Formats: sequence, C-alpha cells, structure tokens
Amino acid sequence: MAERKRNIQLHFMVSEHERELIKEKLSQIGTNNLGAYLRKVAIDGYVIKLELPELHELLSLMRRYGSNLNQIAKRVNETGRIYTEDLEDIHEKQKDILQGVHGILSKLSEL
Repeated sequence: MAERKRNIQLHFMVSEHERELIKEKLSQIGTNNLGAYLRKVAIDGYVIKLELPELHELLSLMRRYGSNLNQIAKRVNETGRIYTEDLEDIHEKQKDILQGVHGILSKLSEL
C-alpha cells in the first residue's frame, strides 16, 4: 500500500447546526470533499481578532451618559422643569458618542 501524503488525522466535534452550516458552505463552493474544504479554510482562512480599545471607551461613555440621563429625568420628574445646562450636556454627550462610533466604523472599514 502506498504511503499517504497526509498521515496525521485531526478530530473535532461540531453541533448539528454547525454541521449543517458546513454542509451549506460546501454546496456554495460546489464540492463534497469535506477534508479538502476544512484544510483550505484552516490553512488559508482569515482569523480576525479585533482589538478596539475605542469600543471599550465608547461603552464606558455610553454607561456614564445613561446614568446622567437618568439623573436628569429624575430631576425633571421632581421639578417639572428641564434646564438649559442639562440639554447642553445631553447634546455634548451625544456628539462624543457619535464621534466614537464614527471612529470605530472607520477602523472597521480598514479591515
């Protein structure tokens, strides 16, 4: 018997849903050769690990904004009035958040 070119076997488990997704990918590229497909994806596929500290900063900003907004809403409910400073604060925080979102989208578009 001739020696195999590939003599190391790899084994991994998938769920039924994952198996169906893999079968769907196979049919999309027009092959039934699971081994060739998995080798190609494992060797030539892309792995993207996003390191976006800006996203963590944006989430923190949104949490603070939410807290400030709750405090303003509580004060409006208690007094029946909204203050110009509160509206300006809301507007500034929204601008900061929007700027952060644009920055993250810009970085993602570079991928």
